[in-house]
Amino acid sequence: MKTSSKVEALARAARAASRTLSRAPTSVKNRALREMAAALRRSAAAVLSANGEEVAAARARGETAAFLDRLTLDARRLEAVALGLERVSRLPDPVGAVREFARRPNGLVISKMRVPLGVIAVIYESRPGVTADAAGLCLKSGNAAILRGGREAVRTNALIARALRAGLRAAGLPEGAVGFIDSTDRAEVRRLLRLDGDIDLVVPRGGPQLTRAVRRLSLIPVLAHDKGLCHVYADRAADPAMAEEIAFNAKAERPGVCNAMETLLVHRSAAGALLPRLSRRLRAAGVLLRGCPRSRAAAPGMMSAACEADWDAEYLDKILSIKVVDSLDEAIDHIARHGSGLAEAIVTRDRRAAERFLREVDAGAVYWNASTRFTDGGEFGLGAEMGISTQKLHARGPVGLEGLTCEKFVVRGRGQTRDSSRAPAR
Repeated sequence: MKTSSKVEALARAARAASRTLSRAPTSVKNRALREMAAALRRSAAAVLSANGEEVAAARARGETAAFLDRLTLDARRLEAVALGLERVSRLPDPVGAVREFARRPNGLVISKMRVPLGVIAVIYESRPGVTADAAGLCLKSGNAAILRGGREAVRTNALIARALRAGLRAAGLPEGAVGFIDSTDRAEVRRLLRLDGDIDLVVPRGGPQLTRAVRRLSLIPVLAHDKGLCHVYADRAADPAMAEEIAFNAKAERPGVCNAMETLLVHRSAAGALLPRLSRRLRAAGVLLRGCPRSRAAAPGMMSAACEADWDAEYLDKILSIKVVDSLDEAIDHIARHGSGLAEAIVTRDRRAAERFLREVDAGAVYWNASTRFTDGGEFGLGAEMGISTQKLHARGPVGLEGLTCEKFVVRGRGQTRDSSRAPAR
């Protein structure tokens, strides 16, 4: 079978499966998620062996430490993926939820019902855990999934997808509900993105190049996750110890992920108390610091000079740019110019400054006295996430079950008919 026909066959199978999923009882979907988790655990040895070989190959190619971290699965991470499926099974099912919209003077009762989108294609890089996270969220929200991971993890992803389909079979649901593209041919992605008759939404999860390419080529609506250029702003009223802990966690806890801090902004009156201690601690953790002139003066000998390009860099690595600002206004303006809309944080004891930051900063998640690293579906109580949307239509921030559904109007009447010659009821 030709590649193009394989992709089209997967899309047709997913469309057929989506109709079954849309009417599947919550209990059946929950059982499938538990069976998928069990099948994944049974496949752990094979999955980890394949992943170990793919990580070794990536290391031999000279990939960065951050890339290797995103690619790596170990027993603990794989168990976390399985637990994530089980956690999704315990979440409320959004499908079929009804809220009243209006009762019209003519007696019509108009409500809104939450329904699945249908078929969702997910194109992703590096992180094998996305295979299970995306499939689980799609299943619980009544959607079929077509998954296409990166070539760097194709064997790992294929084994995970096989386990997930075994779980579907055990629960009596169609295997087409989780389609996996096992070819690394990029032409296949282009074919997939033209199947707007069978696929309802595309979610790219990866770097800016992937997102831009999908947006450019797709005939299907795209739910985009742009780069994660996150800031932490230490205000003049910041507690120095709290600011140090939050900034260190936001950068050093796991620097290769999209919700890690890339730029630290520090009010000029807080720089002297914060930057020397924090800089020493970050450098001890292997983080390279690039600072503006005032940042370097506050922590002499600890930073190289930042250039203008640093303020727009998503490093996804142990690199941090630091800038001293004169005011909250300057911090907000800097974020507006350079932020990607994913997550931003302020550290301050000044409630008025915090509330202004929360109101005015344009991002999917905005924090007061907490690390940007919490920008995650699991941490937000969504069970898992399809990704973190940095756009403003349909869904924004971590996208969980509700973000994979939409609403339709449901109208209940008692035989009413419309007379167009009359003015509409007010």
